[in-house]
Amino acid sequence: MTKDTKDSSSKKSETGGSAAPTGDQVTIRWDGSNMRSAYANVFNVTAAREEVVLLFGMNQAFDAGQKELTVQLSDRIVLSPFTAKRMLTVMNNVMKDYESKYGPLDVESPGPMDSSIQ
Repeated sequence: MTKDTKDSSSKKSETGGSAAPTGDQVTIRWDGSNMRSAYANVFNVTAAREEVVLLFGMNQAFDAGQKELTVQLSDRIVLSPFTAKRMLTVMNNVMKDYESKYGPLDVESPGPMDSSIQ
């Protein structure tokens, strides 16, 4: 599946730029032919000088009183700090739009969890 961004949309792309090319902007062609989808309800983020690492996984525990929790990790994404910063900006904009449409989300942890697990 290939998605060409040559349209009249004013939506922002994941690179933080305008999806519709204007002037000397580069047209981005999104090729989803090798893309896979995965669901995650748990993530963790770590950073070093040269990279930001995102870990995604599933918590399949249904007992809220458990003393130990095993998270099945499924994906690890490594970003440059610059890409992570651009992603943060885009995600903040997406969540502002989401909450303006559907209402604010409370992201407080329901119970005592390790602060490194989000």
